[in-house]
Amino acid sequence: MKSDKGITYKYHNCKLIRDSQVIKDDLWVRNGKILDPEPVFFEEQKRADIYVDCNGGIIVPGFIDVQINGGFGYDFSSDTKEIEKVVKVVAKGLLSTGVTSFCPTIVTSPTNVYHEVLPKIRPTPGGADGAGVLGVHVEGPFISPDKIGAHPLQCIRTFTNGYKTVQEVFGDLSNVCMITLAPELPNASEVIKELSKMNIIVSIGHSTANLVDGEVAVNSGASFITHLFNAMLPFHHRDPGLVGLLTSKFINHKVFYGIIADGIHTHPAALRIAHRTDPSGLVLVTDAISAMGLGEGKHYIGQLALEVVGRQAKIVGTNTLAGSIATMDDCVRRFIKAAGVSLVEGIEAATLHPAQALGIEKQKGTLDFNSDADFLILSDDDQVHIQHTFIAGKCVYSHSKAQLLKRSSQILQ
Repeated sequence: MKSDKGITYKYHNCKLIRDSQVIKDDLWVRNGKILDPEPVFFEEQKRADIYVDCNGGIIVPGFIDVQINGGFGYDFSSDTKEIEKVVKVVAKGLLSTGVTSFCPTIVTSPTNVYHEVLPKIRPTPGGADGAGVLGVHVEGPFISPDKIGAHPLQCIRTFTNGYKTVQEVFGDLSNVCMITLAPELPNASEVIKELSKMNIIVSIGHSTANLVDGEVAVNSGASFITHLFNAMLPFHHRDPGLVGLLTSKFINHKVFYGIIADGIHTHPAALRIAHRTDPSGLVLVTDAISAMGLGEGKHYIGQLALEVVGRQAKIVGTNTLAGSIATMDDCVRRFIKAAGVSLVEGIEAATLHPAQALGIEKQKGTLDFNSDADFLILSDDDQVHIQHTFIAGKCVYSHSKAQLLKRSSQILQ
């Protein structure tokens, strides 16, 4: 009998990743949320309305990507005239990669680009039209000129007038959820404190900062490190730089760190070192560019022309890496293999940890009761092969070779 509280779905013949382990259990969903079945049995005295046979698959939370520059032929920092359309196209394409929420990332750009695009990339819930937008990640322009990576030198700025300069450069910050900056810049601590008061995550990166600079930044409110090992001073035994934040005893809160596990940006040994040093802080990011989903050829990131050869994207005429072409499911697979971690650890690096880094772990990143029903069904082979993607309890993508989900109503349990 249908509950007046909404249709209740029971996903059975499956395993779940819950509480950091793979368990044999069912997943109950109602009104876009993951449901605790106990009150349904004992208080409502009802059964599920719809039973879904998962064909022995593994149900995991939907992936969250906090750093992605574009994909499927579009770049968030250069395709600005139709930025709403661009975000929608990428959001739709991400469903096949298991990403259910993401942060469109704007790299170092002229001031007019920020003023044009930041008000137009609004946080939106996901659905059949694409993954949800959690807010914009603004990477630069307040970074070190010595660690620019694929950022145009002529657009780099300093905090000349502290937070007032930030306001002048970015304009409307209401849609921004994360900002990457170099903590060694003058007035950086003041800016970090102001941004933190606005609940904007401050990430440190593209930087020549030493460990003390990093500790000052964290104690001022910074809580993330942008693509660890890349665009920062290398680890040194007399001053480990920003990498040393993973073990620092002189910081007052948890620091998460992004890792690009595409097999190009980070050596497998570096992945293992980072994970074994601070497994709970590791957040997989794609740092994907417009070439994601397309492959070799000419592309752009912001103001710079790129060329993709093989799986490497480089600024034209240089040997400088410029983002990746990897998808999140590929990063999870590579991370599991290269770092020698379990399926649970690999999945949590793309789900729980980014949710915690953004402070949304009560809504996303887990299969906990009352969290958003954003989840994936993987084939039962431990290879992170995505069969189906769900957002708010609705199937928004199915792989062409996936077994059909069998639905039935009111069967005996």
